[in-house]
Amino acid sequence: DQYDGKPSPQLDPGLARAGLDLFRELPASATEHRLLLTDLHAGNILGAAREPWLAIDPKPYVGDPTYDPLQHMYNCLDRMRADPRALIARMAGLSGVDEKRLALWAFARFVVESSWSPVADIATALAP
Repeated sequence: DQYDGKPSPQLDPGLARAGLDLFRELPASATEHRLLLTDLHAGNILGAAREPWLAIDPKPYVGDPTYDPLQHMYNCLDRMRADPRALIARMAGLSGVDEKRLALWAFARFVVESSWSPVADIATALAP
């Protein structure tokens, strides 16, 4: 899942605008706010004695809980490319967040990331 040095395909300007708009709008439409890790991925989850799992290396931020699974999804680019909707459904189920809202967040995040990372294809696949 590492950057291979190949240029990223261009993102359609209309999709880019839609994704950026969503990235600004989604936080305001959240029905709840929680303390988020914002760097939740497999490398930051450890087995623990007092609980089954321990999340480490938080980048704390208060916001929409649906945002938190995105970093893990971003670190699973092969799975995102293979079947983004299936990974979104799985992550929504595991994290207890709304699948449709997670799909919108994923689209918006991959649009933002496409400005410096080769993920425009994933953003395009996730377009609502």
